[in-house]
Amino acid sequence: MPPLLHPALPLLLGATLTFRAIRRAICRLPLPVHVRADPLRTWRWHNLLVSFSHSIVSGIWALLCIWQTPDMLVEIETAWSLSGYLLVCFSAGYFIHDTVDIVASGQARASWEYLVHHIMAMGAFFSGIFWSSFVGGGVLTLLVEVSNIFLTIRMMMKISNAQDHLLYRVNKYVNLVMYFLFRLAPQAYLTHFFLRYVGQRTLGTFLLAVLLMLDMMILIYFSRLLRSDFCPERVPRRQHKDKFLTE
Repeated sequence: MPPLLHPALPLLLGATLTFRAIRRAICRLPLPVHVRADPLRTWRWHNLLVSFSHSIVSGIWALLCIWQTPDMLVEIETAWSLSGYLLVCFSAGYFIHDTVDIVASGQARASWEYLVHHIMAMGAFFSGIFWSSFVGGGVLTLLVEVSNIFLTIRMMMKISNAQDHLLYRVNKYVNLVMYFLFRLAPQAYLTHFFLRYVGQRTLGTFLLAVLLMLDMMILIYFSRLLRSDFCPERVPRRQHKDKFLTE
């Protein structure tokens, strides 16, 4: 079937429009005082709320997919389930929406790291969507969204100047544990699996290249997280002001 007629396209469009509708609904919600007065903080607040909704749904959904189809932990290339396939489509729709939101809001230069991440993630997800392979790998990748729940809470509290709140201090330790369990550990496991494709000219080789670039980004973000939350005296003052999304 030609790509333009692929049955996954309505799923991708529906997921993208769903997140667009969520964003429009979120814009009607009241804003914290420290966010309301700054247009940039307002945009970031709305953007993070959409990300938060995606993380809650897709993180829990990924855990359910693995519970229902445990073969995804081993047969990363061939394991398939309808629920896992729909999850990958759902998350691809989110990345499409967020990419458009960043560009349309004039934040492409400031958020270029996110655009690079989204493009790589969409490239990987499309392999599962259009070729029906590595769906299990896509589901395992989305375990990261469990970690993103706590990471997003952290970033939203920073934007609203609530770093001195008890919840922030508790969340920073929970976030660290979740970062190890649902971001670093799955990423290391997937990287180990995909190393078998070194030297081959296959889809697995392409996904390995994407995975290695994501590994690099994840380690950079992890070092920023540690500096910002546990060694704040080492973070330049300008970064405290400008690095809302990454630190």
